[in-house]
Amino acid sequence: MKPISKHITDFLEYCEVEKGLSPTSVKNYAQFLSQFSRYLDTSKLSTLSPKELDSEIVWKYRLYLSRRKSPRGEGYLTKATQAYYLIALRGLLAYFVEKDIESLPPDKIKLPKGFKDDNVKFLKLDELEKLLLAPNLKDSKGLRDRAILETFFSTGLRIGELVSLNINDLGDIFKRDDLEIKITGKGGRTRTVYFSKRCLEWLKKYLTVRIDDDKALFVHYNPGRAQDSRRLSPRSIQRIVKYYALKAGLPHSITPHVLRHTYATDLLSQGVDLRMIQEFLGHKNIMTTQVYTHVTNKELSDIHKKYHSGDKLKN
Repeated sequence: MKPISKHITDFLEYCEVEKGLSPTSVKNYAQFLSQFSRYLDTSKLSTLSPKELDSEIVWKYRLYLSRRKSPRGEGYLTKATQAYYLIALRGLLAYFVEKDIESLPPDKIKLPKGFKDDNVKFLKLDELEKLLLAPNLKDSKGLRDRAILETFFSTGLRIGELVSLNINDLGDIFKRDDLEIKITGKGGRTRTVYFSKRCLEWLKKYLTVRIDDDKALFVHYNPGRAQDSRRLSPRSIQRIVKYYALKAGLPHSITPHVLRHTYATDLLSQGVDLRMIQEFLGHKNIMTTQVYTHVTNKELSDIHKKYHSGDKLKN
């Protein structure tokens, strides 16, 4: 069976393409997980498979981190630094869950006491509104980008799922004010995704100004690129989200996956059952969805009541 260390490269590519993480975030994951690989090597566990990883090995790794000297030569690793190493390992285990690789559940990775886990990032009402209002709606590119942002928040699609959408998937969109379609997501699993009336209005505005015959729903406007299809790539979508996040004055770490988190936390705060959210997101294992449970609080509930229907947003 493939050892854990051999899965790390696949995990980093998954973070880059499917989760839409920034190059800096992927680099950090690589750095933190390299420490776990070194621990396995020094413990003569270099051939350890995901299935063989157990709580005892994780506990010994935590001891290893707590006794490790700081690279700066000033005592030992801080609790916060230790936590980042453990969060990276938890991310790897969550990846195993997504890929149906038998391993220890992510929630078995406990963080140092007193460390605040901010692993799930999402936007609040005012931040999301700034992002949605950032595109310039006077040109077709701006309308496309507004439609992309609205689609992410309305559907909770993964970046790869959004990129693969075709115009025909929307059927008679111009005759409808609601829409649900079947998509094939990760692992070849089929699920239903739902478009809000608000999202459909922006998709209609975007498609109205499309003059090409490309089947892709979201296309680029670069005439110098000679290729069979003008379909936007995952990397292009990442750049679009980052561009408007910066333009709106939001943190540069805003990614398509943050919009997916925002979608999920909004639903959860309203009281939607976790199993239903699992279906909406296309998670095969409920353990993956449970990452959102720690963000349920009154503030999120208020945000959802004010925002998710779209009634309080501008045009």
